[in-house]
Amino acid sequence: MAYTQVFLELDAEDTQAAEDLLMESGALAVTLRDPGGEPVLEPAPGDVPLWPSLTLCALFPDGMDLVALRRQAALALGETTIASWRQETLQDRVWERVWMDDFTPMRFGRRLWICPSTHQVDATDAVVVKLDPGLAFGTGTHPTTALCLRWLDAQDLRGQSVIDLGCGSGVLGVAALLLGAGRCVGIDNDPQALIASRDNAIRNDVSARLRLLDAGDPDPEPADVLVANILSSILIRLQPQAARLLRPGGRLALSGILDTQVDAVTEAYAGSFALDPPQQDGDWMLLSGRKR
Repeated sequence: MAYTQVFLELDAEDTQAAEDLLMESGALAVTLRDPGGEPVLEPAPGDVPLWPSLTLCALFPDGMDLVALRRQAALALGETTIASWRQETLQDRVWERVWMDDFTPMRFGRRLWICPSTHQVDATDAVVVKLDPGLAFGTGTHPTTALCLRWLDAQDLRGQSVIDLGCGSGVLGVAALLLGAGRCVGIDNDPQALIASRDNAIRNDVSARLRLLDAGDPDPEPADVLVANILSSILIRLQPQAARLLRPGGRLALSGILDTQVDAVTEAYAGSFALDPPQQDGDWMLLSGRKR
C-alpha cells in the first residue's frame, strides 16, 4: 500500500487551523517541524509554537482526492497560506523499524547511554537506558534532551529523590533512576506521555520507583533534584511550581531554552535559585543551579 505526504510551509499562527482541516479531511497523521528539520517541542494547550514558521507534513492513504482537498484548503485557509503545497508518494514500509535502523546507541557524559533494543553497549561501566521510538517526545536525539542527560550523568544521584517535570517519554526520570536515584516522580499533561513513561520504566526495570502524575494532580513532596525539558515560555510560567517542588538546596536543571531566551528564563528563576553559567549545545541552552 502507498501513502501520500502533503507538505506546507506555514506561519506559526496558521498551523492550528491547517492541522485541524487536514485531520478532519482524513489525514492519518500530521506532524510539525521547525525550519531546521527538528520535531517541534510539545507546547502547552493553546500555546503558539516556538518558531515563527513551520513545516507541516500530513499523511494520507492512497486514493485520497488531493486535488479536491487542495481546493478545499484554499477556500478555508486562503490561497496565500497554502501556496507552498507540495506532495509526494510514500511506499508502505515498517516505518518504526526503518527509524530504529538509524537509531544507534548514544553516549551522554562519562557513562550514560541511550540504546535501542536492536543494539547493545559493551562498555563495562555503562549505565544503559533501553529506549525505542514511541509515542512521546524524547529519545536523546534532540539537543535539549542531550543537555539534560549529560547533566544527570555528572550528578551524584545515589539515594536522591527526583522530579521530571514534563516527563515526555520518561527518558530523564528513567536515566536518573538507573544512575542511582532512589525514587522519581514524572509529571505531564499528556496521557500518551504518561503511558510511554510507564512502558519505558518497565522496560528498564525501574517502574517500582517511578510515580507518574497528571499535571493537574496535587504537587508531590519536594524533591532533591528537578529536571524540566519544556519550552522556555512554559518554564517561566511554571517557576513558582518548580520552586515548590524542590527542597532548600535542591538541584535544578532546565532545558528547552534557545540562546536568545536564556536571559528571560534566568530572570524568572534567579530570585529563588542560585544559577550556574548556562551549558550550550548548538542554539540550545541548559540552566542549572540550587534552590536558595
